[in-house]
Amino acid sequence: MTIFPAHAKFKYSWRAYQKRFLDDLDGFLTDRHLHVTAPPGSGKTVLGLEVMLRLNKPTLIVAPTLAVKNQWVQRFCELFLDTETVPDWISTDIKAPGLITVTTYQGIHAASGFPDDEDTEVNRKSSRVSLTEIIKKLQKQKVKTFIFDEAHHLKNAWWRSLMELKASMDPTVVSLTATPPFDVSGSEWQKYMALNGPIDVEISVPELMIEGDLCPHQDLVYFTLPSYEEHRKIEHYHTQAAAFFKEIENDDILLNALENHPVYQQPMEHLDWIYENISSYTSGLIYLHFRKKEIPEIHFEIIGDQDQYIPEFNFFWFEELLDFYLIVDEVNFKNEEEHRVALGNRLKRQGFMEKKAISFFNNKNVSQILNSSIGKLEGIKKITEFEFSVLKEDLKMVILTDFIKKEYLSTDTENNLHLDKIGAIPIFEKLRRENIQNKKIGVLTGSIVIIPISAKDKVDELCYKKGISGISFLPVTYDKNYIQINLTEQIKHDIVHIITEIFQYGYIQVLIGTKALLGEGWDAPKMNTLILASFVSSFVLSNQMRGRVIRVDKDCPQKTGNIWHLVCFDSQSDNGGQDMDILKKRFKTFVGISAEKETSIENNFERLNIKTIEREDQIPLINQESFSLANNRKDLAQRWKSALDKGNILVEEIKIPSGDLMAVTNMKMTYLGKMTSNLSKVMISTVLLFGQDLLLGILKNIQAIDSVKNFSWILFLLGGLGLMAYGLKFYRALRQYLKYKYTAGYIGLIGEVVLKCLIYERIITTSPEKMEVVSSGAKSDSYCYLDGGSHYEKSQFIQVLQEVISKIDNPRYLLKQKAKRFFTNKYIYYPVPEIFARNKKGADLFAKIWSEKIEQSELIFTRTIEGRRILLQLRFQSLLKRNADIEHLHKWTR
Repeated sequence: MTIFPAHAKFKYSWRAYQKRFLDDLDGFLTDRHLHVTAPPGSGKTVLGLEVMLRLNKPTLIVAPTLAVKNQWVQRFCELFLDTETVPDWISTDIKAPGLITVTTYQGIHAASGFPDDEDTEVNRKSSRVSLTEIIKKLQKQKVKTFIFDEAHHLKNAWWRSLMELKASMDPTVVSLTATPPFDVSGSEWQKYMALNGPIDVEISVPELMIEGDLCPHQDLVYFTLPSYEEHRKIEHYHTQAAAFFKEIENDDILLNALENHPVYQQPMEHLDWIYENISSYTSGLIYLHFRKKEIPEIHFEIIGDQDQYIPEFNFFWFEELLDFYLIVDEVNFKNEEEHRVALGNRLKRQGFMEKKAISFFNNKNVSQILNSSIGKLEGIKKITEFEFSVLKEDLKMVILTDFIKKEYLSTDTENNLHLDKIGAIPIFEKLRRENIQNKKIGVLTGSIVIIPISAKDKVDELCYKKGISGISFLPVTYDKNYIQINLTEQIKHDIVHIITEIFQYGYIQVLIGTKALLGEGWDAPKMNTLILASFVSSFVLSNQMRGRVIRVDKDCPQKTGNIWHLVCFDSQSDNGGQDMDILKKRFKTFVGISAEKETSIENNFERLNIKTIEREDQIPLINQESFSLANNRKDLAQRWKSALDKGNILVEEIKIPSGDLMAVTNMKMTYLGKMTSNLSKVMISTVLLFGQDLLLGILKNIQAIDSVKNFSWILFLLGGLGLMAYGLKFYRALRQYLKYKYTAGYIGLIGEVVLKCLIYERIITTSPEKMEVVSSGAKSDSYCYLDGGSHYEKSQFIQVLQEVISKIDNPRYLLKQKAKRFFTNKYIYYPVPEIFARNKKGADLFAKIWSEKIEQSELIFTRTIEGRRILLQLRFQSLLKRNADIEHLHKWTR
C-alpha cells in the first residue's frame, strides 16, 4: 500500500540513463544510502522525487537555498501531481513537518540551537525550538527517508546538526550533487562521506551530451582593461611596492637586527626553530647575501647546499622577510619595536598588509580593482550587443553578478549617476542607457525586481493563476519603459518563478541577477547565453552557475549555449593579474570542448587555445576571435560530436611537469653510468673468453707450451665468469635505465605501488583485475590515471600519487634512494603518503612494495634528530625550486 496519492506519478518518459539508474535502484540501496553525482541539467531533482515515491516513506528533503527549496515543491506538484496547487500534506516548515517536509540546511541548523558565529541573528530567533523537539516531531510523522540536495554546502556546524538528526532517525539517505567537494581536506571529505555514503552513480557531461540531455555549449573569454583611473591606482601600488623594496635595500636597522638574530649567530642551537620557520630563515640568508654580508659555512651545512647557491632577493623573498620581521618573531626583534611598528603601520595604510598577511601584488586592493573594474561594464555591453545581433528576438541571456548595488538606482527624473562599480543595478543602467537595439532588460534579485513595462500584463496573469492578489508596481522614475515590482510578503515566495516564466516567454531578453539567488538550482531551460560577471572561483559554485545554460530546451532541439567569462587584464603583472588567476582556477572545475581544430573535451584553461598576451594592443584581436567562435553556433553541435567520438570515458588524471621529477633524471644517469661501466667489463671478459686461440698462437712461440695451455684455460675460465657476472649486471642496469628513461613509465610504476598499497589498506575495494594504472607523456609533461574503480577510488589514487611526487613538506616517513653520479653518491627522497604513514606497519608496507617494484630504498622516520635534519634540507630545496604545479585534469578518452 502506498502512502502517497495513487496519481502521484512522473508524467513524462524516463531518459535512457535515468531508466538504467532506476532499474538498478535496489542494488544501490543495500546499505540504505544512495549517493548520485551528475551535472546540472541531468534531472537529479526528478530522480530524487521518484526514489522518494518508490521508498514509500514520509520524507525530509533538505536543500541549499530557499529558491531550490521552493523548486522541489514546484517540481513535485508540476511533474508528479500535475497541479500548481501545493497540497496541505507538503510542508516547508521544519517545525511543523508533513508527509513531505522541505527545508534548508540552515533551517535545520537554526532549529538545532548549536552556536554559530556566522549566523547569530538566526540563532537568537530560533532558540525557542530545539533539535530534540524537531526529532520528536519527525519521529511522530514516521519520517524514514532523507533527501540531501547538494550536500557539499555543509559547514561544520550544520554537519553536526544533520549527523545528530541522522543518528536519531536512522533513515535511508538519498544524496544528490552536481559537484562533490573533492577539493576539501581529508577530514572534511570523511565527514561528507559519513553523511552521504560512498558515491554509487556518476554521470559525466560527455555522457549526457551523448544521450542528448545537455545542449552543445562553449566557454568564451572576453578581456577588458582597467580604466584610466583604475590603471593609475594599480600603477600607484606598483610604484609604492618598488619604493618599499628600494627602502629595504638600504635599511640598516633591519640589517643589524638580522645579523644579531640568534638563529644566524648560533644556528646549531636553533635547529628546531629553523625547521619550523624554514622560509623565514631562508629569507634572512638571502637578504644578508643581498646586502653583501658573508654567509658562514655552517648555514650551508645545515641546509645541505653543497653548491652554496643563494637565490636573488626579489619580491617573493621580500614578502617572506617582512613576514619574518613583523609577524613571525616578535621576541627576538623586540629591540626594533619602534621600527617594526612604524613599518607595519605604513604597510597597512598603503594596502600591503591585512590581517597579518603581507602581499605586494596579490593583495586585496589590487584584486578588488581588477574584479570590479568598470571596464567590465563596457565588456558586458559589447557581448550583449553582439549576441543580440546574432540571435535577435531569440536571445535569452542571463548575467550573473555578486552584488546588487541598489545605490545606483535613482528617484529623480534622470539617472546620471557615475557607474564605477560592478553590480546588478550598474549593469542594468549601463545596458539601459546605451540600448540602441531596444533589448528587453530585467533585474531579478532578492530585494529588487525590475521588468519592462511591456511584461506587466503577463506578470498580472501569472499572479492571478497563483492566487496572488494586490500586486503593486513602482515606477522607474527616469525611464517610463521599466517598472519595479513591490516585493510584499505575499509575492516574495513566488517572484523567482514568476520572473523566470516571463523570461522564458521572451518578455525579458536580458535578465540580470545575483549568483546568490540564481547561481544554483535555478532552472530556465530556454537560456542560451550566460555572462559570468562574478568573481567566484570555488570548485562547486563555478560549476553550478555555468550549469544554468547547458540544459536542453524541449521546445528548441537545436539550442546551443555560450558561456562568457570576463577578465580584467593587468599588463603590469607577469601572468596577466589576479583576475586571470581566478579564471584559470575556475576552469579546473568543469569540462568543456576545446577551441582547437582537433577538438577535445577536458577541464583546463589551455583548451581555449588563447594566445599569451604580451601587449595590451593584442586584446582587441583576441576578443574578436572569441566573437568569431561565439558566432559559429551552427557548427558547435558537430564539434561536440567530433570530440565525443574520440572517447568513451571521462578520466581524472594527474599532469606532472618534467621539472618536478629531477629524481628521474638522476636515477637515469646513475644507471647509464652503470651500463657503461658494465659494458666495458663485458667486452674485456669477451676478449678473455674468445681470444684464447689468438693468445695461444702468440704464446706458442714462447717455449713453455704446457704452462701456456694451463694459463690459457685460466683466462678462459675468468672470461666466462666475467661475462656471466658483468653481463647479468649490464642486463639489470639496462632494465633499470629503461625504467627511468621515460618519465611517464616511471610515474606508472609509482602509480602501481600506490594502487597496491591502497588495495592492501582496503581504501580501494574494487577487484585488482578490473583496474589498471595508465601513464603517458611527452617531453615536457607526463600523465597518469587509474582505469577502473569507482569515482572515489580514482580520486583517492590521484591524491595519494600526487603526494608521493610533490615537493616534500612534513611527512612522518621518507624513502631514501641511492643515486650514483660521476663517482659521487647522491640520495633521492620520496615522502611516504600520509594515509600509509600513520603507523610503522603501513610505512613498512609502502617501503617494501616500493623496493620490489622500483628501487631498493631505506625507510627514514623524520621525527628523530637525523630525520629532521634531512627534512630541513629537503624543505629548503623545495622552497627554492618553486616549479610549475602538478595539475588534476579530466579528459574524455578511450
